[in-house]
Amino acid sequence: VIILALGNKPLGSYRNKIRLSPIGNLSKADKELIIVATSIVNKCPYCVIAHSALHRIYSKKPTLADQVAVNWKLADLSDREMAILEFALAICRADNITEEHFQKLEAHGFDREDAWDISSISAFFAMSNRLAHFIDLHPNPEFYIMGRMPREKNPVPPNKTC
Repeated sequence: VIILALGNKPLGSYRNKIRLSPIGNLSKADKELIIVATSIVNKCPYCVIAHSALHRIYSKKPTLADQVAVNWKLADLSDREMAILEFALAICRADNITEEHFQKLEAHGFDREDAWDISSISAFFAMSNRLAHFIDLHPNPEFYIMGRMPREKNPVPPNKTC
């Protein structure tokens, strides 16, 4: 629904570009994890649930987004993921960004362009979170289960035998 709300607008194009386009050193899973963590701070249940599902699919880690939703500081994050979320959440909370923030990212192979990308995702989804709240958007029921169980490679269709 948020895609429909933003889809025919320039904002929808920007949303898709920052979320889906390969940019810098961030994977799709990294981007979704940023969205999950910042959407928790912004109190957007739709984005937490929907982007947790996408994170599970892209990362193949069925529990990490849930751990982040409960307490990101205690989640089974790699040092790299921790650095990403520390920076993203500092942007989300409008903290004073210091050289130390950049150094933590650089220690994991990120540069200033990557910092810009993390900031863009954090900032854009703050707006998206508020629009989802404005239109009273609720998660689709299937988002709660997406990516929790591995999919069969070649399932046998019902009522058919090999």
